Amino acid sequence: MGKRYILYCVTVLLFTTGCGVSKYLPTGEKIYRRARVKVIREPGVTTKINTLRSDLKTATRPVPNKFILGKPYKVWWWYKIGPSKNPKGIRAWLRGQLGEPPVFASRVNPKSNAEDLQAYLENLGYFKSTVTGDTINKSYFTTAVYTAYVFQQYKIKSVTWLSDSASVLDVMTDKDKAKSILKPGRAYKLADIEAERERIDIHLKAKGYYFFNPNYVLAYVDSTVGNHQADIFLNISNKMPEKAKHPYTIDRITVFPNYSLMYPPPDTSKVGTFMFDSLNIRDTVHNFRPELFARTITYRPGMLYNSVDQNTTLNRFINLGAFKFVKNRYDVVTDTLQQYNLNAFYYLTPAKKKVIQAELDGFSTDNKYLGTQVSVNWKNRNVFKGAEQLNVKVYAGEEISISDSLRNNNNYRIGTEISLTFPRYVIPFLHIRESNLFPPQTQFLAGYEYFIEQSLYTKNDFRYQYQFDWKEASNKRHMFAPVALSYINAANVTDSFYRAAQLDPSILFNVYSEAILGSVYTYTYNTLNPLNKDQWYFAGGIDISGNWAGLLTGAKDARSKNILGTPFDQYAKFDADLRYKRIFKSKTEWANRLLLGIGAPYNNSVFLPFSKEYVIGGANSMRGFPVRTLGPGSYLPTLNDIRYFQVIGGDYEFLFNSELRFAVFGKLKGALFTDVGNVWTKDTVVFGREGQLKADWYKELAVSSGFGLRYDATVILIRLDLGIPLRKPYLPEDQRWVFNQIALGDGSWRRDNLILNLAIGYPF
Repeated sequence: MGKRYILYCVTVLLFTTGCGVSKYLPTGEKIYRRARVKVIREPGVTTKINTLRSDLKTATRPVPNKFILGKPYKVWWWYKIGPSKNPKGIRAWLRGQLGEPPVFASRVNPKSNAEDLQAYLENLGYFKSTVTGDTINKSYFTTAVYTAYVFQQYKIKSVTWLSDSASVLDVMTDKDKAKSILKPGRAYKLADIEAERERIDIHLKAKGYYFFNPNYVLAYVDSTVGNHQADIFLNISNKMPEKAKHPYTIDRITVFPNYSLMYPPPDTSKVGTFMFDSLNIRDTVHNFRPELFARTITYRPGMLYNSVDQNTTLNRFINLGAFKFVKNRYDVVTDTLQQYNLNAFYYLTPAKKKVIQAELDGFSTDNKYLGTQVSVNWKNRNVFKGAEQLNVKVYAGEEISISDSLRNNNNYRIGTEISLTFPRYVIPFLHIRESNLFPPQTQFLAGYEYFIEQSLYTKNDFRYQYQFDWKEASNKRHMFAPVALSYINAANVTDSFYRAAQLDPSILFNVYSEAILGSVYTYTYNTLNPLNKDQWYFAGGIDISGNWAGLLTGAKDARSKNILGTPFDQYAKFDADLRYKRIFKSKTEWANRLLLGIGAPYNNSVFLPFSKEYVIGGANSMRGFPVRTLGPGSYLPTLNDIRYFQVIGGDYEFLFNSELRFAVFGKLKGALFTDVGNVWTKDTVVFGREGQLKADWYKELAVSSGFGLRYDATVILIRLDLGIPLRKPYLPEDQRWVFNQIALGDGSWRRDNLILNLAIGYPF
């Protein structure tokens, strides 16, 4: 009965949307349904028909409405909701989210489209190909039908660089020409010729040719050489103006660091200008030290104009954070006997120097806490007149448990953080002059947090870090913290905690004081072009602590040596985060992540400090297992473990996630996912032999799967994932796969196995 009812509802809905749209259409109008492309290949064409058909369909216009089972459901919503008098009202919002305006058949011009498709084929080298177009009407729909007769694609036989009268192309060396996009044997494509013209333009602008542009490069194509080949000849237009034929030299560089966009126009005279490191600087109010401009500008008078230097300097100014607007200008020098010189001007509008901001955040955590935090941030963007940024943050927060096992075990925190960031390397007794695309940063950070674990204990957390952050390229980033210190001291331990420790002494590790004397290095890489179908991301890091302290004190046994009365941690930690995403044309994505973590505690430590341990489970890792309920290894955490341990984790981690993301409608997206992973310990001190890493560690991998919904609210992405455990490593080895136990109709099974994860943003 239930299935019949659902089928009935679907049928009624489709009938309603189908019949409902037709009555709204203007007289004589029809809905453009789609484009059909028939491809007939002539002998010698090796490109697959499906590839040609897909490419040609992409080039057809207009883009049709969205359909489900042949019905324009979004058009129906568009008419059903109707227009709104208030463009920002709820009706207008619903109409934009659920509906879309109809694409009428009157917008379709099959003859013009056929000509465009024929030109599209010719631009890809399928010369002599022809395309015809027509329309077919059925009911209130119109379908465009195109037939393409595709001839064999031409290939490049040779590329010849012709010598021009201005000798501009002579600047291109044989090595530069060898890097050409146009190569013999490659398929002819007009887009490659345009890209080669752009490449030549970029190369010449880096050689001083300020007034050159790609339109001065001419490409002649001879397709009559036979055997479906074409010769390409590159030359310079004889209409190129004289000024574009010569390289230009920088004569003077002037900086206006207090330029205003307000009316009346600012004073940009030379009065008050002074010279510093070959730069003319007009800072009459002395807001900035001149060394800032000497470091940021990467070229000097007497050098050839170089577009790379120009873009690098602009980017460095923008990334300082001290200027709201940045622009530059080049003028030809006309008041000297020297020819082909440029004057450079930089107009910098300072950002507001001091800013104070308050934030109120609400969040959920992986370990089943709901939290809120209020913070006040004060920032000075130019504290020492060199674009140094001083940031002071004060915050307070509360986390309330929503798990029965953690009830009345809430967390409270109050803290402060002070950071001072310099837009350069700050190293004692060493000066580094660099000119990268992004200015490096040196940061000094100090923080303190007072943490209350209700009814258990309190903690004082002091931290200090001295780090360098620099970009090798826009997609390659390094961070090195030679000094990363942390001191954690537990106090106010309750009697109830000590009573629990009598039954499980290992929980005392939560209230031991510890010191981390470490150094950290991380490297991140991501695919430079966000439009690539294949997107890669990698983050790797090394975290080392206590090596020098261990050598000085001769530490050999766990917690045997102290620094300032506190045992220090000794460990080496290596992390790797590799992600791959494949983007398909249908707005579908296949995203994958592999996390590998190796922690090696030694001498003065038997396990990693809790703040450095690997944890698993929850909304961002194993979505079929809540945090604190999985691992390490085949160990099953008890209720006391869940309550008394700050984290339940390990020294080693393996995690693999894969999910298929697809559009549902509007801003709502869906996902199907599978997660595989676990954590393990090096020693047996806390979780025994079950939690220790073994040779057959792969037999203790957990597996979960499920589906999710994501709503893109523009500002944030709200994610809801429903996970189901498929393999439970804490069960006996021959019973760990639990496919046969799935019982969706059983309430107790659903309560124990359907894990709902609510989170913000994608899991990876």
